[in-house]
Amino acid sequence: MTATRPVVGITAYVEPARWGHWELEAALIPYDYVRGIERAGGRALLVPPSEQGVGETLDALDGLLLSGGADLDPGLYEADAHPETTGTRPERDRAELALLEAALARDMPVLAVCRGVQVLNVARGGDLVQHLPEVVGDERHREVKGAFSEHPVRIDDGSRLGSLLGDRAPVKSHHHQGVGAVGSGLREVAWADDGTIEALEDPERRFALGVLWHPEAGEDRTLFEALVAEALAYREERRR
Repeated sequence: MTATRPVVGITAYVEPARWGHWELEAALIPYDYVRGIERAGGRALLVPPSEQGVGETLDALDGLLLSGGADLDPGLYEADAHPETTGTRPERDRAELALLEAALARDMPVLAVCRGVQVLNVARGGDLVQHLPEVVGDERHREVKGAFSEHPVRIDDGSRLGSLLGDRAPVKSHHHQGVGAVGSGLREVAWADDGTIEALEDPERRFALGVLWHPEAGEDRTLFEALVAEALAYREERRR
């Protein structure tokens, strides 16, 4: 029998979109996420935001990728909105928090990208820096809106992330927010040269890793390959 690929759910946006003669709300995701999962040997399944049917959704998945996107609602971590915190999507926030918490309860492999690592941190009781330029003094993490900035990160070589990428790696980023107080059970494992926390992981989970950068925008498939490999192992264990 031919082995089937593990199915990795990718959280999608709901945004107005135009194609052909149409202009409608659509469930969207940059195709680089799909390409990253499928090149790594997985099958991608888009997961639009919904607080309904979380269990049924996870029953169909072997792994979960939380994608990037808009700022989180600061009310989730009991803060007032900064003037630069814009475009929040409370429905998406609630849906992804419910999906993530249920996935972690199952010990399903999770990779959280940019906004995703912020969701992970808030889910564990942490908070966010709402506008990094006020802290680090420049815009190096998002120099031009709509284009990725490039910079190196330093990685704890004793971490799961370090075992995958080594102690230093070049990354592509596009964010103006970051991790503040680190949530319960999470460990900071990568940093930009300006001190910004760039990655978190939960050492008690089989694979629960969040990065503030965008691995789907680069050429290195390592994180996607690791997620797909863990998703395959998770699926095989469920079938025993």
